[in-house]
Amino acid sequence: MRIQIFGAGALGSLIGYMIQKAGYDVVFIARGKQLEALKRKLVVKGLIDDEVNVDARSKPVDADLTLLTVKAYDTEFAAKTLAKVKCGIVCSLQNGIGNEEILLKYLKNVVGGVTTYGANIVDYGIVEFAGEGQTFVGDFDGYNAEAVAEILNNSKIKTEVVKDIKRRIWLKAVINAAINPITALCNVRNGKVVEVDELWNLAFKLAKEGENVMKAIGFKIEDNEVVNAVKDVAIKTRNNKSSMLQDFEKGKRTEIEFINGAIVDAGKKLGLDVSINEVMLKLVRGAEIARGI
Repeated sequence: MRIQIFGAGALGSLIGYMIQKAGYDVVFIARGKQLEALKRKLVVKGLIDDEVNVDARSKPVDADLTLLTVKAYDTEFAAKTLAKVKCGIVCSLQNGIGNEEILLKYLKNVVGGVTTYGANIVDYGIVEFAGEGQTFVGDFDGYNAEAVAEILNNSKIKTEVVKDIKRRIWLKAVINAAINPITALCNVRNGKVVEVDELWNLAFKLAKEGENVMKAIGFKIEDNEVVNAVKDVAIKTRNNKSSMLQDFEKGKRTEIEFINGAIVDAGKKLGLDVSINEVMLKLVRGAEIARGI
């Protein structure tokens, strides 16, 4: 069985490493300096201290399972590229809303996923295993989530098959919407979102807007469930740098349109107030434009 990681950045490299260590044939798809570094070796630090040789390539290959870990704004390009090969089951483990729907325009056998495993790029070819989490997968097209979960669990990646994967994808995005832009714009780690009253007040309002959108869409959400989840995640990951902050530090484009932007789009269609999410969307996008990103 061949498994490919399309988007071997921080999370992709960590997951690929764990699957390879479980004995599977893994191909890492990357580009630029990350690709060149992976061709030499992959170094894992943090909760695991190891280095391995990996099969790193620039283009996807035929595979039984493709795990998609590219940035959300690259999903359509990835889908078009994967359509040119026999990519097998495609499971998204990305941030943001709408990735699976984009994949379904070009591919079959799509599985949705969310994960809380923590991974950071230390340098090209070097990934930090920052935190063990939980992964949830669910079917979007076909009945393949069980097969994905079996491979991940065999690789010591704690995974559960769920029927409400769309709700979980939305919930993760709303949590990210309340934490990530604040940490990026204020240049702080996640814990400061709850430790600083001014930041928590803002995060609370962002979370409540997202919660209202989820309820209007039809997801079953308890009052303050999202707010409590934001607080819990920020506390548990207090020392982590959000992916959006890491993007800011590297001068890279963020996934703001697929996180706060998706909430704003949905909220406006439903006639809801999403003004705080819209402000964060404009601030982050404005910061990107000002930096020439």
